[in-house]
Amino acid sequence: MWAPDIYEGSPTPVTAFLSIAPKISISANISRVSIYGSYGATLQQIFFFCSIASMILGALAAMAQTKVKRLLAHSSIGHVGYIRTGFSCGTIEGIQSLLIGIFIYASMTIDAFAIVSALRANPCQIYSGFGRSSPKRILFRLYLSITMFSYAGIPPLAGFCSKFYLFFAALGCGAYFLAPVGIVTSV
Repeated sequence: MWAPDIYEGSPTPVTAFLSIAPKISISANISRVSIYGSYGATLQQIFFFCSIASMILGALAAMAQTKVKRLLAHSSIGHVGYIRTGFSCGTIEGIQSLLIGIFIYASMTIDAFAIVSALRANPCQIYSGFGRSSPKRILFRLYLSITMFSYAGIPPLAGFCSKFYLFFAALGCGAYFLAPVGIVTSV
């Protein structure tokens, strides 16, 4: 996978842009197609499979990461699956949940990369050493922890609301296997 290597090797502002911009543009274009045109059951099943594969791959690969940027890269892969759930449904509710999901994902990503950029002067690029950083940086640690909990979809944070709407739309369109897989890979 190229994303973790690019995220780790690129400057933080470039990484933040590469994390957000493609997802917004692809989601906007696919949303236009799914609103104005209907795709068949076969294409919907392919979208469902790709959503599930992306969620599982992102969750499993993120578990082994110790560097923050690589963790965010694998989280980004998983979030593509969550966002893809919205347009997989092919319904207005799916598109609405997709738009909410994109907005919240972009906000969380900007938060996470802003904190990583602010902590760049401090040698805490390794996530396991984050708790040993300077006591002066307790606000940054708290803020990054809240952002990561939001990525995981812990209530009552924004990430939970995003995933709730996406999975609710999936259940509404009959994707009964997709929602439980999303819930398990989210946490």
